[in-house]
Amino acid sequence: MKKIAIFASGAGSNARKIHEHFKQNAKVSVNIIVSNKSDAPVLEFAKNQKIDTQVIDRQSFYHSEKILYELQKREIDLIVLAGFLWLVPEYLVRGFENRIINIHPALLPKFGGKGMYGANVHRAVKAAGETETGITIHFVNEKFDDGAIIFRASCPVDETDTPESIAQKVHSLEHRYFPEVIEKLLLDDSRTKIPIHIF
Repeated sequence: MKKIAIFASGAGSNARKIHEHFKQNAKVSVNIIVSNKSDAPVLEFAKNQKIDTQVIDRQSFYHSEKILYELQKREIDLIVLAGFLWLVPEYLVRGFENRIINIHPALLPKFGGKGMYGANVHRAVKAAGETETGITIHFVNEKFDDGAIIFRASCPVDETDTPESIAQKVHSLEHRYFPEVIEKLLLDDSRTKIPIHIF
């Protein structure tokens, strides 16, 4: 059984889709959901689904390795960042090298970096007059949105689109592709089989 740890800061719509995707899968399961916000709705969802949770604070996350030990003890195979807004510390990147992935709501390297998340990204895409946007799934390193790209999918941005309608399009891509890419990562014999797709 391959085990996933999901890190999320908010409502956790991607966490829900990932759990739903693997709920009946005998080879992959969501083992724990970790959040940096004690009132994050994703934690209530996890409780209802009987998924273990852990709330982390900034001090312990950046100045101790408690979360690394916990994930190693659980024999986690993949850490999935699904709307998690903190930069991952170096000790965790080293401890799970090429086993931490993130989803970004734009076509990196455009519209990435510190502060570029959620609605901020979609407003920036609209303001720049982009004709397409999308999602990027990438490995995580010590910098925001900087790791090797695994997968990209795009959608058009129409003149009549608003940041809110752009967000809806991007969420549809996230929910469609994120679970599939995770499954491919965990169950393929070689990670080199995972192509970079641009649709």
